[in-house]
Amino acid sequence: MSTTNSLNPYTGDTIQSYKNHTKKETENALIEADKRFHSWRETSFAERKNLMMAAARELEKNKREYGETMTQEMGKPIRQAIAEIEKCAWVCEYYAENAEEHLSDEVIKTDASKSYVSYEPLGVVLAVMPWNYPFWQVFRFAAPALMAGNIAVLKHASNVFGSALNIEKVFERAGFPKNCFTTLLIGSDGVEEVIKNDIVKAVTLTGSGPAGGAVAATAGAEIKKSVLELGGNNALIVFEDCNMEETIATCVQARFQNTGQSCIAGKRLLVQESIAEEFVEKLVIKVRELKSGDPMDEKTFIGTLAREDLAKDLEEQVQKSVKQGAKILIGGKRQNAYFEPTVVGDVTLDMTMFTEETFGPALSVTTFKDEEEAISLSNNSKFGLGVSLFTSNTKKAEKIAYRFDEGAVFINELVKSDPRLPFGGVKESGYGRELSKHGIREFVNRKTIYIA
Repeated sequence: MSTTNSLNPYTGDTIQSYKNHTKKETENALIEADKRFHSWRETSFAERKNLMMAAARELEKNKREYGETMTQEMGKPIRQAIAEIEKCAWVCEYYAENAEEHLSDEVIKTDASKSYVSYEPLGVVLAVMPWNYPFWQVFRFAAPALMAGNIAVLKHASNVFGSALNIEKVFERAGFPKNCFTTLLIGSDGVEEVIKNDIVKAVTLTGSGPAGGAVAATAGAEIKKSVLELGGNNALIVFEDCNMEETIATCVQARFQNTGQSCIAGKRLLVQESIAEEFVEKLVIKVRELKSGDPMDEKTFIGTLAREDLAKDLEEQVQKSVKQGAKILIGGKRQNAYFEPTVVGDVTLDMTMFTEETFGPALSVTTFKDEEEAISLSNNSKFGLGVSLFTSNTKKAEKIAYRFDEGAVFINELVKSDPRLPFGGVKESGYGRELSKHGIREFVNRKTIYIA
């Protein structure tokens, strides 16, 4: 039987070893999940609501316990880890309160005496999730899926198996029936076989483009629904009429929270030429003030990256851009899995840091002359997850929002996920939506009922 070792990226120590599930154990888990579906789908929204609210209370009660495991496994600063757990409680509460309304029958007047659309669960849904937000990425899928009457099966990233098992524990402690939520301890090489299993009716993935392409190909061949939330190379577009101090604070948060390891982080800073020098000087000062160190320290804002190879990849992207003519304004150095908060100036649209997604605490800076150039630079990306516009003329920003090839446009705010709003991208950032009523309707059968 193979094992997976969980390593602390800050200390390098082995946290724990996990025995991977065998093919037989995985198959049995799916069989049990399928059995549970046939009784779970018969429960009322009121019953599911009570259980989901209990899950929210469990998250709040033991947020320190769950947060510490997250920090040890992937280096997230502890305060941010606890905040992530709190956000998971919020999404549980949101769907507990709103799922019934989101999935209520939709009456449509036709020539029938009665006709309507009902929203019914599909069955067992597989979630393939990444390590960067070990709890949030899972809960924004699991809360709506379970409230819709589906069963959730998780294949988590191998470096956060402890968090994966903790999520299973949350639902157990909340009183959910056994096998409503199941964690599979398997590697990426086992995903294809799980998707092909007849028990699995749909799959959702948050992760890289190659991983998404592989999952989508398998799901497509099996004629199964899939939702993909992939990478992003979000632009932070700063116009000359912005509130400079507030914009700088938001841009620093947008790029450097979670040590920059976020698909929706602002990665390409586009600043209007007329204010670029002053803006960047002040931004560098704020970046210099960010506290790096032990992720378990309450004062730490920048921890390590989740693995040393990820820090090496980021280092290579920065160095390539420097060789192409960019200039490091602050940072740029790596030590093991730690990478300094970094700002790179004079980045042009043909450089590595502009064309590739950077997954870590490194921000590229590019200037633009006018609105047209800003839009062109922002859209010059294979990704389309989100964009932030900073300006005092919000009416003008709202008017041009449609010109951005993105899943979300945030004006005077960083791009963020909110249970009340749909979340997802276009182009190589994926398809489908999570959260809000749009997310809970991704994994249901929209059934037409017609009575003559």
